[in-house]
Amino acid sequence: MKIVIAGAGEVGTHLARMLSVENHSIVMLDDDAEKLNQVNQGVDIMTVTGSPHSFVDLKETGLKSADLFIAVTSSEERNVLACSMANYLGVKRTIARIDNLEYLKEQYRAKLKDLGVHELIYPESLAAKEIISSIKMTSTRQLFEFSGGKLLLMGIKVRDNAPIINQPLEQLSSDLKCIMAVAITRNHQNIIPGGKDLVKSGDIVYFVTNQSTQKHLFELTGKEPYRVKNIMFLGGSRIAQRTIEKLGSQYNVKVVEESKERCNMLANRFDHALVINGDGCNLELLKEEGLANMDAFIATTGSSEVNILSCHLAKSLGVKRTVAEVENFDLIRTAEGMDIGTIINKKLVAASYIYRFTLNAEISNVKCLTLSDAEVFEFIAKPGSRITKMPIKDLDFPADAKIGGVIRGESGFVAHGSLQIQEGDKVVVFTLPSGIRRLEKFFKTT
Repeated sequence: MKIVIAGAGEVGTHLARMLSVENHSIVMLDDDAEKLNQVNQGVDIMTVTGSPHSFVDLKETGLKSADLFIAVTSSEERNVLACSMANYLGVKRTIARIDNLEYLKEQYRAKLKDLGVHELIYPESLAAKEIISSIKMTSTRQLFEFSGGKLLLMGIKVRDNAPIINQPLEQLSSDLKCIMAVAITRNHQNIIPGGKDLVKSGDIVYFVTNQSTQKHLFELTGKEPYRVKNIMFLGGSRIAQRTIEKLGSQYNVKVVEESKERCNMLANRFDHALVINGDGCNLELLKEEGLANMDAFIATTGSSEVNILSCHLAKSLGVKRTVAEVENFDLIRTAEGMDIGTIINKKLVAASYIYRFTLNAEISNVKCLTLSDAEVFEFIAKPGSRITKMPIKDLDFPADAKIGGVIRGESGFVAHGSLQIQEGDKVVVFTLPSGIRRLEKFFKTT
């Protein structure tokens, strides 16, 4: 697939790196030659120095023969206009990064499609959803809902108190009925487990289950969910604003923000939140503002280091749930080693959304996991596709991938070997990067 990316910032650069590994033909357009040079040092792609608002420069990328145009500059106005121009020049599909929630309303999305803007991505809003899931499901490191919660993917860090520690998964089959361990992250390595594999203390285990059995899963993993009421935000970023907006007024919210201008905006916008003007690096200030009394602490400043260290402080003071925005990939493992509860990365959020448009099978959801290089797909089984031809156990499915569950109509259930997938089923698949391309042949129409 030929893909043109406008914008050599963090999101565009990450997308270029990820997609180039998949053997796509990538062209990156930006008006900053130095940024393009930096991208070229680590990624084998073609670059064009120019403006996404210039028809001449857009044509130079070979846009007419491109399958996908992705506009991820720092300006939503530039992105929307660039997509409209790219559509006029003949690209098949366009995606624009935005930061205006109004654009996502159905009546405006229809108008934007008329202008040639086919898809919209708002990473901050998607990140806010992940934070809220973390607050509401306090026993998990990561939670992802499929088809409105009919199936759940839970990443849980297992401790010494878990009943399933050091037992082969095949011996737990009766206990794990309607629960499937689809992957294990251990010492930064990923395992697609079989029946002989053990769960060890310190593992992050990814389970597929449904809402009726999640309580049993918490018992098996030694977790006790608790209710969050008091929340402190460090930084009034767009992610924080979207999270506060989605949370509503049922939580006691306190925000510590360094910018006086932003403090005034936050105070005027959220009358149910207490806004404190202060330096988030001042740990004594956080203590004075009652950090130790919080149920959850969420750090979304522009500094990954500040977010990690402040969450570490919150943990040391007894705060049970911490969330850190970590945009620096090199620091994600550091954050996990410091036992930060949930880690948010906007680049991975954006990649999750965009990645599905680069595959040949029909996909309703993709999730790039923050603490793992694995990914979770929600495929749709098409008429005549290979996945519908025989039971799962006879499919010769890739060893580096695993079917976790199936959503059929209004029901979601964990997969088992004798299950035969039917046309129209939504199939949740956990895969390592090496298995992604081999999955397509199972789900595309023959």
